[in-house]
Amino acid sequence: MRIILLRHGESLGNVDELAYCRTPDHSLPLTALGEAQAARAGADLRALLGDEPVAAYVSPYARTVGTFRLLDLPAVQRCVPEPRLREQDWGNLQDPDEQQVQKRLRHEFGHFFYRLPHGESGADVDDRVASFLSELEHRVARDPDHPDTAVVVSHGLTARLLCRRAFSWSIDLFESLSNPAHCDPRVLTRVGNAWSLDRPFEQWRPSPDGTTQV
Repeated sequence: MRIILLRHGESLGNVDELAYCRTPDHSLPLTALGEAQAARAGADLRALLGDEPVAAYVSPYARTVGTFRLLDLPAVQRCVPEPRLREQDWGNLQDPDEQQVQKRLRHEFGHFFYRLPHGESGADVDDRVASFLSELEHRVARDPDHPDTAVVVSHGLTARLLCRRAFSWSIDLFESLSNPAHCDPRVLTRVGNAWSLDRPFEQWRPSPDGTTQV
């Protein structure tokens, strides 16, 4: 079993934080650069996959749906909009001053346990990606028609937490990792009961508990 995990291309919210104050998070579109990133990633994935059949699971946000469309993967046998892969919920339209306060508090408290007042904690996202991963493993094992490879188009923090669940990383290690770059894939491969990762995430600090991604 293999999961090709891809963060969406650059979106409007990545270049203009005030966009979150006037546009719902789920509606933020890709930028022109984000569209180009998705198209380049699609060429790389087509070369990697060849004619191999794949299933696609895509966060239903505009930027992830747009990224998947631009990947242009002809071998996709099924495409499932998967809300459990959505971005961490920050609430509805954000107040710009409160937005900065919450980002500071979240950084000081810790990204995993800090619960946004009108949204989720990282732990909440962890729970839903764990449910998705368990269900995907079950589908691949029990459904002979389900491809062995799944393309998962999601978000930065969500991608890190999916890997945290797959590899049983500590909270300290998770909080020490950086998000993957836009449209920079990670390939998870499962052989028997063990997952492996094609290359590690960048770390902005050593994990306080001394654990590593290996």
